[in-house]
Formats: sequence, structure tokens, C-alpha cells
Amino acid sequence: MRVDIVDLTLRDGHQSLLATRMRTRDILPIVEKFDESGISVLEVWGGATFDSAHRFLNEDPWERLREIRKRVKNARISMLLRGQNVVGYRHYPDDIVEKFVLKTAENGLDFFRIFDALNDVRNLETAIKTAKRTSSHVQATICYTISPVHTIEKYIEIAKELAVFEPDSICIKDMAGLLSPKVAYELVKAIKKEVGIKINVHSHYTSGMASMALLKSVEAGADMVDTCMSPLSMGTSHPPTESMVYALEEMGYKTGVDLEVLMEIRDYMMKIREKYSGYLDPLSTIPDTGVLVYQIPGGMFSNMINQLKEQNALDKLPEVLKEVPKVREDLGYPPLVTPTSQIVGVQAVVNVLVGERYKVVTKETKDLVRGMYGRTPAPIKEDIIKKILGDEKPIDCRPADLLEPEFEKRKKELEEMGIPATDENVLLYALFPQTGLKFLKGEIEEEPFPSTGKVEGKFEVEIDGSKYNVEVKPA
Repeated sequence: MRVDIVDLTLRDGHQSLLATRMRTRDILPIVEKFDESGISVLEVWGGATFDSAHRFLNEDPWERLREIRKRVKNARISMLLRGQNVVGYRHYPDDIVEKFVLKTAENGLDFFRIFDALNDVRNLETAIKTAKRTSSHVQATICYTISPVHTIEKYIEIAKELAVFEPDSICIKDMAGLLSPKVAYELVKAIKKEVGIKINVHSHYTSGMASMALLKSVEAGADMVDTCMSPLSMGTSHPPTESMVYALEEMGYKTGVDLEVLMEIRDYMMKIREKYSGYLDPLSTIPDTGVLVYQIPGGMFSNMINQLKEQNALDKLPEVLKEVPKVREDLGYPPLVTPTSQIVGVQAVVNVLVGERYKVVTKETKDLVRGMYGRTPAPIKEDIIKKILGDEKPIDCRPADLLEPEFEKRKKELEEMGIPATDENVLLYALFPQTGLKFLKGEIEEEPFPSTGKVEGKFEVEIDGSKYNVEVKPA
């Protein structure tokens, strides 16, 4: 049986461990070697990379995609697309979604992984249907989480809803590393039986279970698994590509991947890890088994700690950890992935710090309850709606149905400012009006690499009137 390897090193690898800061100039030298390895799919774009590239690195994300495409001849090039949120943090109108998908394919991408934080398939429809108009592989996604409403039956129901759009495959996306080997086997087996579509399993290493979950998924019939090259693997990232290939081949599965070439890639990525070590949080490199108990993804956990530190209230962390599942239940058990993870986390912190639940409510929490992000997995109770919205009634339509077209408006604005209104520039500006405009005006500078605390180099030192040449090297 063939099992395709989807390598995420150049997108989710550095997003998980290096704050999404890998520069294009460090990506391009190794791309051809990745392509030569036999890896089936390279995820190199989307997620936070579009934002980070222009905001922090003064790079055109479209140019990165084009340059990668020039160098990749065999593998498919993949991106993570947030459904109606595209690569941003709010819902965008259909004309923006459609134009973005078409321009992305035109610039060289040929594999779209499309998800919605709430698993509301209405928020995936425009992106999926548009992607299917291209020659790309279209992958619909189920966000995996644990809650009383997220049963195997519930996931089968979502898979059937997605199957209506006739995607090429379905991805089970485990953002928090909560997918156990047992559930992975049962879930893949059930979905394969019910919908008969190729299955791709994506599981972060946060809890330490991801490699086990992937192997059991393959035993159950999964066709594709997600990995990262070992220097950017494990911790909050993914299982190592090299180890997964070795294990699968030994078990009789064919991956088509050359381990010798992977060793060359590993050597290069080790240098990248060292170069970017200033971005590396030591805690993100080791499993956080606490997630098995409190079920909070690492990024969400660190954000809550930072919020409490800012308020000199770190002693309130135990209360916040108890409050998070309560808020999540109140808000209809949303999966804890961007943006709902931050909505739940911030509201839990606010509830604890204020001392009264929902006395102060964030705009994002109100919008979630209003239905502006989509339909929650479980209905929100009337008393919670009343407490948060007062007499206002939530919407029950698809959120994007309330949005006016934006593309032509944004295009006209760029033209009036004298900025080249290419489709790519208009989309960058529409998705990120503040930072996108600054980038297009040439007002952003590449941020410097953070200090690693290491001192290297040659120095001339004077001691008691005598001069000495000293060379300091890393241990």
C-alpha cells in the first residue's frame, strides 16, 4: 500500500517552532532537494506565513510562492487556507475568497488544504468550489478536538457534509495533539467506510502521541500523513519525516521517499535551526503532556500566561485553567484553533480577573455568540446568549452572506494612492489593510534576528597593559 508523505517543514515547521520567521532566502536553497526526495506534497504557504512574510520580514508572500514553484517539478505545493478567513483573521466576502484562490493557483500552488475553525461547512463552500475550478488537489478539512459533542458520529456527519463538495481528500487536523492512537484508528476507519475518500492525518506532537496516532491511522487506511524534517519536528510541531518514512517502509508501506536525500535536507535544516535559535522557545521543543489533562493548545496556553503576567496575576493561572473548559462549553464547544482558541482563552482570563463571569465581554466573544464566525458545534444556551448579547438576536445565515464585495473597492483605493493595483497587491491590501499598505509603500523593514545570548568572534583584549587576541567559538 502506498502512503504519501506531506512535509510541512517550510510552513508549519517554522510556524510551530520559529515564530513563522523563516526567510525566503533560506527556503529556496533547499526546495529542490525536498522535491528530489520523493515527498509527495510540500506545504510551503498559507497559515501565518502570508502575514509574517510581509509584516516582519519585508517579503512579498506572492514572490515566495512563485520562486518555490520555479524550483519544484515533482511534488505538489500546498497551502493552509482558513476558509472564509483566507489567510487573515476575519471573514472576507466571497469576491476576495474567489480571487485569492484563483490567483494562488495562477502563481503556482496546486494543493489547497481548506479548514474552518468551527467545522461550519458553509464557511468552506466558496473556497472549495473555487479551488475545484483549478487543476489543484482540493482537500477539505475536519478540525479534531475533544468534547461531549465531538463524537465519532459527529465527525462522520461532518465528513459526509464535506463529501458533497467532492473534494479529492479529507484531512483530519489535530491542532492540539489530542488525537490518541486508539481514536485515530477508529476515526479513520469510520470515515473511510462512510465516505470512501482519501484521508490525510495531521497531528501536532504537543502531547507526545502524534507518531503513534499516525501509524495507527495508516493501519486503519489513511492515505497521507503529515510530518516535518527532524530539526523542526516534535514539541509543538509534528513527527519527524525521516523516522516516519523509515517506520512505514519497514512495515511494508511504500512512501517513494529516499532516506539518503532526507539526510542531506536534515543537515541543511540543522543549520537553519541554529541560525534561527533566537526564535526558539525551549518549552516548545518538548512534549507538553499537560495538554492531555487541560486540553489547551500550547500557543493558547502561552498567550494566557502572557496576559496574566501583564496584569501581575500569574497566581490566577489555576483558576483560568478551570475557567477555560467552562467558557468553551458556554460558547458551544468550539475547537481550540485560531481564532476561537484566542476568543475562549481571553474571555476566560477576563472572567477570572474581573471576578464575575461575563460582566466584561470581549468584542470577539460577542461576535462568536452572534454567529459572525459561523455555527458553533453545539447550540449556545439561551441564558448565555441573553447574558452576552442582551436583547440582540444571533444570525443564522452564513456570515459572509452579510458582507459586501470588497475587491473593486480596494483596487480603486490603491489606484488613488498611486500604488500598482495588481490583483496580488489588492489582495494583500484587502486582507491586511494596515500592514499590507505599509508593505506596499515600502515602509516595512526586515526585523533583525533576536539575540541568542551567544557571543562569537575574534576580539583584542587588553590585560594589565598587554594585548591578547581571543577567539570565542560556540561550545
